[in-house]
Amino acid sequence: MAAEHTDPIRVVVVDDHAVVRQGLYVFLNGEPDLEVIGEAAGGAQALDVLARLDSEGRRPRVVLMDLQMEPVDGIESTRQIRARYDDVEVVALTSFGEEQRVHAALEAGASGYLLKDADAEEVAVAVRAADRGEVQLDPVVARKLTASLRAPREDATSELTSRELEVLRFIGIGETNKGIAAKLAISERTARSHVSSILAKLGLRSRTQAALWAAREGLADVDGSSPGDDVRP
Repeated sequence: MAAEHTDPIRVVVVDDHAVVRQGLYVFLNGEPDLEVIGEAAGGAQALDVLARLDSEGRRPRVVLMDLQMEPVDGIESTRQIRARYDDVEVVALTSFGEEQRVHAALEAGASGYLLKDADAEEVAVAVRAADRGEVQLDPVVARKLTASLRAPREDATSELTSRELEVLRFIGIGETNKGIAAKLAISERTARSHVSSILAKLGLRSRTQAALWAAREGLADVDGSSPGDDVRP
């Protein structure tokens, strides 16, 4: 999992509605382990804010990103942020729950996706989960993603090697490539290679889909434990 920190999780809020930004600012700053250190009304401004904070040595750990913005939408903004700051996690926050938008956000690098009618506490939970390197999805979004997964062939799992099954179980409980590498005593590059192979063999498009597939197939439990936790390489 991602390394633990004792200092507050630094957050930047990006939304083109000032009222939404203010509401999130007030609530998140009221949490003892969260600190909003910047805000932006659009994607271009968000990149400027991140560049400034980074130059000050205050790079945020999580960005809350509205997806419905113009002229640069939140999906493209997420892609650019993840390309420049691969250690900054993005949680997408939007009024829309269409499958296509969900896929686009997650494939752009978002590690969480919440609808704007989520409770404030759900937003805080998603921020914390993203900082730990976990995926946090709105229940409606999760159902849409799970339903969109193609039904696996009966022999789909048999195509995975024993090591790939181990890796898939860890993906299912939210482990990052770094965490998987540490647990299996392999390099991070090797872990990344296993993940790519798993996606290709199962016909999945993202790590999040793999996590949902693992949970659906009983390879990972929702309580955070994995049937493979006691397996040694």
